[in-house]
Amino acid sequence: MDLFDDLPEPTQSACGASVQKSCPLPLEDRGAKRKRETPDYDLVEEQKLEEKKVCKGSPTLKGYVAARRGEREEMQDAHILLPDMNTCLTSLPLTVSHLAFFAVFDGHGGARASRFAAEHLHRTLALKFPKVETENLDKLVKKCLLDTFRQTDEDFLKKASSQKPAWKDGSTATCMLVVDDMVYVANLGDSRAVLCRMEEEGQGGGKKCLTLALSKEHNPTIYEERMRIQRAGGTVRDGRVLGVLEVSRSIGDGQYKRIGVISTPDIRRCQLTPNDRFIILACDGLFKVFSAEEAVKYVVNILQDGSIERKNGQTEEEGLYEAACQRLANEAVRRGCADNVTVILVSVSF
Repeated sequence: MDLFDDLPEPTQSACGASVQKSCPLPLEDRGAKRKRETPDYDLVEEQKLEEKKVCKGSPTLKGYVAARRGEREEMQDAHILLPDMNTCLTSLPLTVSHLAFFAVFDGHGGARASRFAAEHLHRTLALKFPKVETENLDKLVKKCLLDTFRQTDEDFLKKASSQKPAWKDGSTATCMLVVDDMVYVANLGDSRAVLCRMEEEGQGGGKKCLTLALSKEHNPTIYEERMRIQRAGGTVRDGRVLGVLEVSRSIGDGQYKRIGVISTPDIRRCQLTPNDRFIILACDGLFKVFSAEEAVKYVVNILQDGSIERKNGQTEEEGLYEAACQRLANEAVRRGCADNVTVILVSVSF
């Protein structure tokens, strides 16, 4: 199966934990840049690219998060919200005007792998993101995500192995990078990302809610995952690697890396349209008690409720999304999920 399978093309074209809103510049990118003399024809081309950036329709994204410990002794989830990732980079290709990044990490065996990924993965991504103009931006963004996951995993395993005793933590990862109006979702494990898209329903003029999966689950019961583990000398018992590990791809889990557990993410791409309302990123704690369609419909129903009380300074829309995110996490706990539950709700507007 092609790692880079894209989602269907859009049907309509378009002309709790702390929330981190910015990040310092990577050390490697700090310092003065040498000014170069630019010929007149280069200036003309740069002006054309700048005009293209202005005309390109970039959505406005706002992130909301709810985290619940459930019945676990420790909160092992971590997350990050960067609606403006431009602050992490010193330069961007001229055709790119805006970056955003949202991610949820579901730890197991401890919270160190998930917290490490939440702190470091986006910084590594900023270092590796293309900085010059290129015709192959899509290909380079995907390569950048693959390299970022590999580097984050290697960096954590190096730190984990240096401890005494060595850390055995691991973490899933579901990361959403938005480049202008293009969404790239890279994921490991069983945390998931789903998109709510509204579509016309017949000739009546009404709209129906369509749920699109933006991620792919990785567990050892899936044929391709099980075969890789068995070829590497591992076994799958009771749906788990060696009867213990519930996922087949992760960051960390050093003791399982030699038997086929990998940190290579699946990557899916989707262009946002004015019909898109929101994206849910959540750990499996939510999806143990909600199907993707149920979670999306639950949020839609709350967004249609105009009686929500909002915090000071919030708009009505912000209050609705905040309430929907918090209530979705609460409902997962109420339905009996004993696991940690972390939900990120990202509103989309053009």
